Amino acid sequence: MSVQPDIETPGSRARGEPDAGVPHGRAPWLQVDWREHQRWLLVDGQPVNVIELGPQNGRGDAAEQGQAHETVVFVHGLSGSWANWLEQLPVLAARHRVVAVDLPGFGHSPMPAEDISIAGYARLLDTLLGQLGIDAAAVVGNSMGGFIGAELAISFPQRVERLVLVSAAGLSTHNEPRTLRAMPALRRLNRVLAMSAAWLAAHSDGVERRPRLRAATLNLVVAHPSRLAAALAAEQVRGAGTPGFLQGLEAVIGYDIRDRLPQIACPTLIVWGARDRLISVRDAGVFEELIPNARKVVYEDTGHMAMLERPAEFNALLEAFLGG
Repeated sequence: MSVQPDIETPGSRARGEPDAGVPHGRAPWLQVDWREHQRWLLVDGQPVNVIELGPQNGRGDAAEQGQAHETVVFVHGLSGSWANWLEQLPVLAARHRVVAVDLPGFGHSPMPAEDISIAGYARLLDTLLGQLGIDAAAVVGNSMGGFIGAELAISFPQRVERLVLVSAAGLSTHNEPRTLRAMPALRRLNRVLAMSAAWLAAHSDGVERRPRLRAATLNLVVAHPSRLAAALAAEQVRGAGTPGFLQGLEAVIGYDIRDRLPQIACPTLIVWGARDRLISVRDAGVFEELIPNARKVVYEDTGHMAMLERPAEFNALLEAFLGG
């Protein structure tokens, strides 16, 4: 399938503007023409928006130098999109083939024909990786994306060489009482977000350059919204109001994976923020205990999206884990 012309890629509006939140010049992701790396795949009849960078099939600088270039697949969380990994993709692509997707119902990927489920997303990723010629990869998932990564590692263990869970859902989120009680309000909120999504997308740059509005939109997911570069914050806001939110939320709280976590056989890195307001940092210890070959890293003064809040540290940690 050809690239749809109506997709606005990150940085296309900000290209040529300095990134005020980057102390040593322009952020690497602002220097990428993302249109060159975006394409559509038809996966079991489902259109999926895919971003891909880096050496492939033994080609590229890393391969020529005899260095490992393991494929890394990034999976976003609930109400997220592939742009949640902007700080990782161009950096990791120097040595690795990197792939990020918009899960069906999120980002630019349309809703799936069947109800959203964690197991269904894992099956989709398995098929998608097969179509890309990727036998096995390191899988990095945030929140719901971590939940999906864990399910993929259990149901399709041959696909996952290493697993990284960043504030992953799946433990305390299962039948979480507060979430269940809040479902009616969340449904109303989702309708409001869906109706305002077009306006928000059109005005996200201006919204995120205002500290109070940035705090209001990102306060739940990062510990210090004002510390995110304005352009980066704007790209995160553009994913709001997607149609898959409610089904995705129901899939997260209704699926129990705890008893199957000991089946994960690959090395696993668990990354959390000590100030995560969405999923308790206590879950990091439980994941570490239940997954046989796992270790955790907890960042102080960090929220639900360590990869955006501490990109340099996170990227160094990820590279070390991939090379370990």
